[in-house]
Amino acid sequence: MLNIAPPDASVGELAYRRIRADIIFGRLAPGQKLKLEVLREGYGASVSTLRELLNRLASEGLIAAEGQKGFMVAPVSATNLRELAAMRLLLEGHALAQSFEAGDMEWEGRVVAAHHKLAQMEKRMLDKDRADAELWKRYDWEFHHALISACGSQVLLETHAAIYDKYLRYQMVAVIFRGQIAAEEHQILLDCALKRDQERAAAVLDVHVNACVEHTLALGMLD
Repeated sequence: MLNIAPPDASVGELAYRRIRADIIFGRLAPGQKLKLEVLREGYGASVSTLRELLNRLASEGLIAAEGQKGFMVAPVSATNLRELAAMRLLLEGHALAQSFEAGDMEWEGRVVAAHHKLAQMEKRMLDKDRADAELWKRYDWEFHHALISACGSQVLLETHAAIYDKYLRYQMVAVIFRGQIAAEEHQILLDCALKRDQERAAAVLDVHVNACVEHTLALGMLD
């Protein structure tokens, strides 16, 4: 998931993180052409460095290389969204079970704290205050990450984070918020975590993710 660059990060690393964040949060739109000279002015990196960064992002599936034509932000599609949702459920469901078994009091504290921030932001969203959608999705990520943070596998956490970022891009493109029902699902997931109810948590997570996908497609938000 997106994180803050270390103080000693190079110009190239800073540009990479900024471009990546701009793609995930929709500031660079799906299908948008990426002209190196324009990017050089906006991100403060040389053309050669930018070309390397764009190839790096292409390997992550966030950018599409167009041969001699340059680069573009990877397009979105219903098929891709469904595939990402399925992969997210596979990874998150497995990590959730492992985390519920291994989680201690400190883990519970992280989960409760992350849910508190998300719940407060969801109240603002329910009051039609959607001016800070990025913060809302960051809190959403923090809660779901906290739930699986005790799984014991750094590789699993990193792989889940990479898939979540691609899934998050769809949410930001469509600014998807299913309202009270989504907030209630988060509350149930919190309750399941504290009770270590793996079976119910898995069922709720499945509904939570797939309902978001169907809501997006039903409203034609990717057209």
